[in-house]
Amino acid sequence: MMSRGQVVWILVAVILLAALPLLLVQGDFGGADGAAEAAIQDIRPEYEPWFQPLLEPPGETESMLFALQAALGAGLIGYVLGLMRGRREQRANNPSSVSSASDASLSTETRDEQPNSSVMHSSQSHAKNH
Repeated sequence: MMSRGQVVWILVAVILLAALPLLLVQGDFGGADGAAEAAIQDIRPEYEPWFQPLLEPPGETESMLFALQAALGAGLIGYVLGLMRGRREQRANNPSSVSSASDASLSTETRDEQPNSSVMHSSQSHAKNH
């Protein structure tokens, strides 16, 4: 367990890592789409886009939709990871259900491995006839 002082220093470091680039870096924080469009115009000024966007929302709305998409993705990933961890812990805390499930699959496998006598008889009789 970490001491209270260690937690405070870690929080200060995280805040500095997030804030310092925003304070020290001067320039425009444009997106990749704008940079790509500028690079294409520099390389081939005569280039015409194949199509125009159907809807071009204002910058604030576009940022909100992007943040919503990121939040939904993070929520989905968190849910799946939590579900997997819960199942793993459930198996660790209740080994009898795991062994009974593995016993059931073993009995199915051994049943599948035993030859079917009616199939053997029909193939043997087919071989005798020819």
